[in-house]
Amino acid sequence: MRWPAATLVLILVAGCAASPPRASTAGASETPLPSKSATTTDSVAVSDRSACASPSPSPSPETTALPEVRGAARDAELWGLLFAPLPFPTGKTVKIAWRMTGSGPLRVSATHPDGTRATFAFGPEEHSGSNWKRPGDEWGTGLVFPKAGCWKVRLSRDTGTGEVWLPVR
Repeated sequence: MRWPAATLVLILVAGCAASPPRASTAGASETPLPSKSATTTDSVAVSDRSACASPSPSPSPETTALPEVRGAARDAELWGLLFAPLPFPTGKTVKIAWRMTGSGPLRVSATHPDGTRATFAFGPEEHSGSNWKRPGDEWGTGLVFPKAGCWKVRLSRDTGTGEVWLPVR
């Protein structure tokens, strides 16, 4: 039964002291991004800053043995497959495969709350094939987070935008 797990998530979310400011985009709809996964897998939605205090994502037995996250997205669906456990280490290359619906090339940025940006060891590189079963096209990135904190990773395509918050120690 998943009801007790949903209750625990609500209690954890309700206990967060503050929510992050939302950036506004001129001319964009003010519809908030979804904050919960709509699927019944064991993946964890990491869609806002408060999620950095939540337990690490869990493996999803129906897709892979690696942890995955579902991002909050507008006009798209966004998933990340993590090739390192959370929290990520500072100063090391962390490989993340992304799947995002929509159209056009993938653009990725990762920003610390103080404005510091992560650097790319590689990517985003489009993948031609994969056995990871999530919707959308797939890309790989190698991100280096230079300091600890809760990082906002923003992904966009010509159609669709999304974000994931990831903890770094």
